[in-house]
Amino acid sequence: MKSGFVNIFGKPNAGKSTLLNALMGEKMAIVSHKVQTTRHRIKAILTNKDYQIIFSDTPGIINPKYKLHEKMMQAVKSSLEDADVALLIADAKENVQENDAIFKSLHLKAPVIVILNKADTVKDEAVLKEAIAFFKSQPYCKEVLVISALKKTGIENLLQHILQYLPEGQPFYDGEDMSDMPTKFFVSEIIREKVFQLFQEELPYHTTVLVQEFKEKNTLIKISADVIVQRETQKGIIIGEGGKMIKQLGTLARKDIEVFLGSKVFLELFVKVRPKWRDSDLFLKEYGY
Repeated sequence: MKSGFVNIFGKPNAGKSTLLNALMGEKMAIVSHKVQTTRHRIKAILTNKDYQIIFSDTPGIINPKYKLHEKMMQAVKSSLEDADVALLIADAKENVQENDAIFKSLHLKAPVIVILNKADTVKDEAVLKEAIAFFKSQPYCKEVLVISALKKTGIENLLQHILQYLPEGQPFYDGEDMSDMPTKFFVSEIIREKVFQLFQEELPYHTTVLVQEFKEKNTLIKISADVIVQRETQKGIIIGEGGKMIKQLGTLARKDIEVFLGSKVFLELFVKVRPKWRDSDLFLKEYGY
């Protein structure tokens, strides 16, 4: 039996969350085309008769600009400390030097697999070969694998390579667990994902979601959640003219929540203004950061 922690690191938008979902065969982490979508360390537990892998999706590595960013980088730091295997993921089209600088700064002690993601978008084969050769020559790198997390190509091969480095040991979690995060967390993340999909520019980065009520009734689950923003003008944008946008947000979120929970859902959304919540220790703690 093999068991251990496999943690995913990389720049924002390298495809960490998409990779986690592909490895799990389930949508565990929210995704969007915008950077810095992931704010928490999300553990996902893949259990088989021969192994248990606890994957961790981590926030993209950035220079913190406010306290929320600092909390995000603390999540990265905790993942560095308990990794049995580290997956360092890079967009195959991006500058190798930038990714190399980030990877070196992590000072990982665990075995490292460098993953070149989005390989399906690379038109010039020579670019891919150069990137593979570059990372193979780095002392922190055990091996380099080429994948497309979105297309799910190379995922099974990656899994087999991970198992080679995973230590022997008994499972850490019950066989039926898929995460150590509560259901309410995933519900709030689904709603936040829809904010990223529906609203442009900076608004999603000023927004968080807090589930206030989660009641299971006979025929459905009643959920009440607050969408938190920093300014009154942002509240107006989320609500939209005649409530059009918040209705659209609720509809999109409810559909995905119903799939996730396997149950009918009644979802109520309220927009609350909390000035400078991203820089408030009190608010950050209340919102689960």
